[in-house]
Amino acid sequence: MDSSSHAITRLLLAWNEGDQAALERLAPLVERELHRLAQSYLNRERRGHSLQATELVNEAYVRLIDWQSVRWQNRAHFFGLAAQMMRHILVDHARRRHVQKRGGSRIQVSLERAENIADERGVDVIALDDALNALAQFDERKSRIVELRFFGGLSEAEIAEALHVSLRTVQREWNLAHAWLYRELSQGASDDA
Repeated sequence: MDSSSHAITRLLLAWNEGDQAALERLAPLVERELHRLAQSYLNRERRGHSLQATELVNEAYVRLIDWQSVRWQNRAHFFGLAAQMMRHILVDHARRRHVQKRGGSRIQVSLERAENIADERGVDVIALDDALNALAQFDERKSRIVELRFFGGLSEAEIAEALHVSLRTVQREWNLAHAWLYRELSQGASDDA
């Protein structure tokens, strides 16, 4: 874990204890990291996407900071919840655009760049969300691992820390989830064709 990760964890814990100055020091660190994650995610989207990284970061940040009752454990916990927030924001945005266009094109996400979940075709964010929800029906942890890795940009070690499991468990379950999602998303694409 680098010094920035330690600083974020230390400031989150201080904020938990009521140190408002910690929030002021935390904000720029978190904003930079969220922006990097959002930009990385949106770079995999189709060209001309109407949601900008700054809008995604601002929406996620506002939702996270409003969570006064959360006892932040560490950086991985914070960014794990940020991943969940970004996923919901992006899916809601995609659903609104889809309804507005009345069946027009969906937001395309290349999962090839996101750990080779799918092949060279893009998979829309709504289909990915549906697949993750289906996966969660029978294996919540695998769904959460994909969410943390894809939407949150967390490393395998950070995911292990956030979920309180071993690194090997994360690696094994990522591989199983990867195969399941590949099959599910490939099958959905061939059903649409």
